[in-house]
Amino acid sequence: MAQTIVEAIDVWKDFEPVEVLRGVSFALAKGETLVVMGGSGSGKTVLLRLVAGLIRPDAGQIRVFDHAIERLSEEDLLLLRRRMGFVFQGAALFDSLSVYENVAYPLREHTSLGEAEIRERVVRNLSLVGLGSEVLGLRPAELSGGMKKRVGIARALSVEPEVLLFDEPTGGLDPTNAKLVGELIRELRAGVCDTAIVVTHDIELAKAVADRVAVLIAGRFATLGPVAAVLETTDTAVQAFLAGEAR
Repeated sequence: MAQTIVEAIDVWKDFEPVEVLRGVSFALAKGETLVVMGGSGSGKTVLLRLVAGLIRPDAGQIRVFDHAIERLSEEDLLLLRRRMGFVFQGAALFDSLSVYENVAYPLREHTSLGEAEIRERVVRNLSLVGLGSEVLGLRPAELSGGMKKRVGIARALSVEPEVLLFDEPTGGLDPTNAKLVGELIRELRAGVCDTAIVVTHDIELAKAVADRVAVLIAGRFATLGPVAAVLETTDTAVQAFLAGEAR
């Protein structure tokens, strides 16, 4: 039986006066990609931030690598986060730093690697996302949207994560670049990091990368299951969401 990497048990979270999550539960197994879908403001990103320990649940439990993270100190959380790679919406690159410095940043912060080793790992990770050494000196403003996403993924890979957390990885991209990012996420599973949670409203991305899909509506998972089963659901709220996103 595959190891459980992330488990959420009846998780609640509100930001007064709004209840964002109202009893969310799921388990993510090693080697699995779970796609969480939902409309804007549905709580998808909140769920991802809870898993990363960036915020804490009001009720319920989140276990990551078999640790109940809401009970951990900030120091222990930091150790746990080093086992995760977080790909932020919009890539969230540092505008004042070059591509090289952006990808090297986690290595400088969290490791004692020498400069030669850092450079080797930066170049390798950029290569994994399809970028060559010619981009090392560029600033984020000089990159296309698709390239920024790739650099963001390369930075997340710097810590050699055991699970990747993607927040809207195709958001703001044209269909061609969105498809390329989906292909990249699939390729990473083959040998770099085989476990992921992907938050998105992109149905095509869900079809391309998901083992299972959860649809978040009104703070709860209206459905959770294999891609085909979710797309063929008879739940009217899920059907309405999927039809709206498809349009």
